[in-house]
Amino acid sequence: MSDKVPFAAFQSSVNQTECSVDMSEIVGTCDILFVCLDTLRYDAAIAEEESGGTPVLNRYGAWEKRHAPGNFTYPSHHAIFAGFLPSKAKAESIAGQEKLFFPKDIGMGRKIPKGGYGFETDNLVEGLHKDGYDTWCIGGVAFFDKRSALGNVFPSFFEKSCWNPSFSPMAKESAKNQVDFIIKKLEQNTDNRKIFLYLNISCIHYPNYFYLDRKSPSGDPLIPAGTRMISGSKNGNYDSLESHRAALRYADGQLGRLFEFWKSKRGKTFVICFSDHGTCYGEDGYVFHRVNHPVVGTVPYKHFFL
Repeated sequence: MSDKVPFAAFQSSVNQTECSVDMSEIVGTCDILFVCLDTLRYDAAIAEEESGGTPVLNRYGAWEKRHAPGNFTYPSHHAIFAGFLPSKAKAESIAGQEKLFFPKDIGMGRKIPKGGYGFETDNLVEGLHKDGYDTWCIGGVAFFDKRSALGNVFPSFFEKSCWNPSFSPMAKESAKNQVDFIIKKLEQNTDNRKIFLYLNISCIHYPNYFYLDRKSPSGDPLIPAGTRMISGSKNGNYDSLESHRAALRYADGQLGRLFEFWKSKRGKTFVICFSDHGTCYGEDGYVFHRVNHPVVGTVPYKHFFL
């Protein structure tokens, strides 16, 4: 007996999973926020959730375990902006994945799943713009910094985009600076369109040692693989899973400010909060990301309404 599934039968099963929210009721009636906690590991997110270290994010439900579509920012965001959000960890096939955003021209069966938002543009940002959204990008890591051709790829999807050095991982108050900037722009905004905002929170990315003020015992900024992590700092500071978690706690407080102001200013809003990939701190000898290690590929995800 053959275990092969006829393509026609497979195709008919695709897209049968209903979305947990109805995007047809959200798009056009709600603002939409994508909050990317760049580089956040799933285990770190869960540890802070359980210890109460992230009271703001805990308010909006538990983290869901998902698989990242890429092992560093650039490939992961190409997938995310094409509608392929981090995949459900327990889904056994493409049919079991939740497809809130669906690229009509390439999705299997080309049939929009029930509750999904279908778009025909080459990315979901432009699809939402065509459907009346004012699209904003607030950058963080270098792939959003607009200082090079590569750093302009993702910002170019948006009608409005901004980055400055105070938003980068090198700035200890990067998340505060990003939220301050968004609040200022919301206060000045006179456009009556709904907003789609993408926010790349960069503080969890390296370097994050300054959230704990840790230093290398040897004074060497390059910690050997298998101990902690590199930071590249010349004064002996180094990153670790502990400082990674401390950076998440810092980001949580800033997101609290953003969410409260957004609710008071904008009303009902749909938020998708996720990480694009994790990172290694010496696990199995690996340091950083851009490798297919489980802690790089396993990320937290949740969506909720403000």
